[in-house]
Amino acid sequence: MTGFLGTTKNYLKIEFDMSNLQSEKELIKQAYRAFNKRNIEAVLTLMHPNVHWPNGWEGGYINGHAEVREYWKRQWKEINPVVKPVSFTERKDGRIEVLVQQIVKDLEGKELFNGFVKHVYTFKNELVIKMNI
Repeated sequence: MTGFLGTTKNYLKIEFDMSNLQSEKELIKQAYRAFNKRNIEAVLTLMHPNVHWPNGWEGGYINGHAEVREYWKRQWKEINPVVKPVSFTERKDGRIEVLVQQIVKDLEGKELFNGFVKHVYTFKNELVIKMNI
């Protein structure tokens, strides 16, 4: 699997070898790090092409890489969210529940929200296929 790390102007191409990741937990941590760096393409490489993703900002769900990409671009023009995984729990059905500290600021740096939310991930073919809040 190929991923990209770096700024929007200077991508460093890397290979993500799923066999080298310790678990789905490591994949999720990678995704949060890339999201916080605003590296959309790196996050998308960890998602199934038909990912079903919550639109926690505007409501509803979106589907696929293109919609996720556009959603985050819109979101980041208005707010500055940072998500930090705190704990991971494997549910009986195999999904991974992540307790996340979410800090949301406006573009001037004023804190709008600082609290904890739960994200629940479903995987297909070693990629995130669905996330629920």
